[in-house]
Amino acid sequence: MVTLLQAQAPAGGGMQMILMIVIMFAIVYFFMIRPQRKRQKEIEAFRNALAIGDKVITASGVYGTIKSLNAGEQYLTIEIAKGVEIKVDRNYVFADATQQQTQAR
Repeated sequence: MVTLLQAQAPAGGGMQMILMIVIMFAIVYFFMIRPQRKRQKEIEAFRNALAIGDKVITASGVYGTIKSLNAGEQYLTIEIAKGVEIKVDRNYVFADATQQQTQAR
């Protein structure tokens, strides 16, 4: 009889474990997942609002000015120096250069 009582798990122990898992998930969601989703939406809105003449920074750190948006294409053309233009994938245009310069001051 004593061995049967020792083998049983304490009552309510499983409920505490489930509660701890739920709390941990909530913490991860509110401090990691939610802010990341918000940042992704901001970046997507920025990319959708790009216009010719905007000064931008690519993910690789290249500063330039948008010369053409190439509607319907996945790339845009950026002028990085006078007469030097490069094609860059839209997903790699990462920041507004004018905002970056004002924040640095």
